[in-house]
Amino acid sequence: MFGTFDSPDQRNLLDRTGQGIIGKGLDRPEAGLKVTGRATYAAEYRPENCADGVLVTATVAQGKILQIESEKIEALPGVLGIFTDKLMLRRPAQGTAGRAPAQDPRQIEYHGQPLALVVAETFEQAMHAAKALCITYERHHDVPYDPETAPSEPAEKPIILGDLDEAMANAAHKVDATYETAGHASAAMEPHASIASWQGDDLTIWGSFQMISHNVKELADALRIAPKRVRILSPYVGGGFGSKLGISHDAVAAALAAKALGRPVRVVLTRQQVFTTIMRRSETRQRLRLAADGDGRLTGLGHEAWVSNLPQESFAEPVTQATQFLYGGENRKLCVNIARISRLTAGSVRAPGEAVGMQALEAAMDELAERAGLDPIELRKRNLPSSEPGKDRPYSSRMLAEALDQGAAAFGWHERQPKPCMTREGEWWIGLGVASAARVNMLMPAAARVRLEPDGSLLVQSDQTDIGTGSYAILGQIAGEMLGVPIERVRVELGDSELPSGAGSGGSFGASSTGSAVFRACEAIRDRLAHRLGARSDRLDLRNGIASSGERSAPVAELLRGYALEEIGRIKPGKTQIDYAQASYGAFFCEVAVNAFTAETRIRRLLGVFGFGRVLNQKTARSQCLGGMVWGIGSALSEELSFDLRDGRLMNHDLEQYHLPVHADIPDLDVILLEERDTAASPLQAKGVGELGICGTAGAIANAVYNACGVRAYSFPITPDRLIDRLPEPLT
Repeated sequence: MFGTFDSPDQRNLLDRTGQGIIGKGLDRPEAGLKVTGRATYAAEYRPENCADGVLVTATVAQGKILQIESEKIEALPGVLGIFTDKLMLRRPAQGTAGRAPAQDPRQIEYHGQPLALVVAETFEQAMHAAKALCITYERHHDVPYDPETAPSEPAEKPIILGDLDEAMANAAHKVDATYETAGHASAAMEPHASIASWQGDDLTIWGSFQMISHNVKELADALRIAPKRVRILSPYVGGGFGSKLGISHDAVAAALAAKALGRPVRVVLTRQQVFTTIMRRSETRQRLRLAADGDGRLTGLGHEAWVSNLPQESFAEPVTQATQFLYGGENRKLCVNIARISRLTAGSVRAPGEAVGMQALEAAMDELAERAGLDPIELRKRNLPSSEPGKDRPYSSRMLAEALDQGAAAFGWHERQPKPCMTREGEWWIGLGVASAARVNMLMPAAARVRLEPDGSLLVQSDQTDIGTGSYAILGQIAGEMLGVPIERVRVELGDSELPSGAGSGGSFGASSTGSAVFRACEAIRDRLAHRLGARSDRLDLRNGIASSGERSAPVAELLRGYALEEIGRIKPGKTQIDYAQASYGAFFCEVAVNAFTAETRIRRLLGVFGFGRVLNQKTARSQCLGGMVWGIGSALSEELSFDLRDGRLMNHDLEQYHLPVHADIPDLDVILLEERDTAASPLQAKGVGELGICGTAGAIANAVYNACGVRAYSFPITPDRLIDRLPEPLT
């Protein structure tokens, strides 16, 4: 069943189906396999006669390879070959494919760039040989390492409406502040890995990928072969957060070596190589200008950002993405500028744009509320526009005001002291903070196959991936609900490029997009069942394997007549994506304690309230929100990529030195899910939730820190050294 989504779907079909499994917090069907170690992840595939490869990376940031002293290394025990093919990737892909030019394998663009692959009979032999391989360089210093001193250029056309400078000059209340956020690593639990095996001219890759249909095209493009010659298998992915949207060095290197050696080759990145060769989130510098009248209503809004990337990379962190639609203000200037520097590739990391842009915007809004003498919640509600500023598009749905109000009631916001330094417990200052949450919603092209078996069971198939987000559970729930099949009789197969192309996992669009394709396939099967029952499909009731309409009733297995019914459903974005401003919304409420002597910050409570259309699975949605909030704590307090500005080297390239939040850092977290129906977002009336939980969390934490100790944070993460000199004199 085909369909471009051109008009809102107001049928509420999933509210009338009656099976009762959509929206429920059902367990993930593959959970048992994962917790018992029986789910096979990429590096665990071991075809017969498989060799191991280890990448060798650059120890300089810019230059050319003069010599690779390979003869002695090739003579080491077990070594099968050293590969420096011109088709090897210098930079990881971003989730798209286009004919890439052959690259000079001698050219070095950043510290840690993969230069060669050493393949041996065992991993230990390959690692030993890779470490012993000697490479001599001609060093260059053409591209700067520091984004603050590098020249920048506009990344996109700025949005300029009215006269922001005049609005600032005439404002009754205003804020003009500059914020800095550090770069982030995706740091997914599962390292990148690929096992390549050729059967003649056909390549099979077992790998860790987020968007298989794109990854097939990228890999074919990189290897100069036809996409039909590539098969990717990725049924289980141990996290991605953007780092596995595109192919990375391991996939291409494994394929090239396997072809040359005539046997399978496995390449698994070390944790340090993941940090130094895969996508980083760019650091940012952001200037926020807010102008308000005497009532606290915005008359001007400026958000100017500076980010970085390698030369010739098109991606620029879309810092102002949520600022465009979140608040009012008729005089506006929004722009992103990009500096070209010699650091590893900057790309999509969880919630690109909003994750860092909203924490600065929400911190600035808190400062404006104080200057205007308004409660921070009231200021936000007072500045919600009736339509998208500058485009005059209606909002498809928006539960931001409801999230702020319900969160305030549940959190006890009325107990907050309006002035800082008003609450003290021993040596700890206590404060409360609030911030809005918002993340753009996208519907992507997707396809899925649904097969109703002769015995009444269901099979759902798509190359859609599950990166820990619950795709197996959600797609099964949609199909079971639509066709009246108990969930234990629904089987879902994912992660194989030979299956219909789903949307992939990224941008929070996987469940709603591929889920809509499943929905469409099920609609087609419902139509066929209704015809066999002699009923209208809109009056068909399917529950527990029984089809009924009025006084007519029959077991579904009887209607199947011993044969399966199979349909492929497809969805494409259409006019609804153009005609409506679409986003998921929410609010964060945070309580922190700041030590009056050491400036240590501890999160004591954190609440997230979210509205994102129909909730497809309560348990997986809540889990995604909690995970985003944990990431927000890291963004606020600890996560920071640190580069040596003398040579561009990433200094904290492992989980010991890159400070992710651990159990002791995470307090009492709570999530409230607001049920709504967004008819313009998708046929499911659902929107994305995977990234929403990070978008604004750090702003709420920064605002709570100010309420506690009176110090405004303009640089993230808010480490003790950035607070201690500005703390009030501690009371004894």
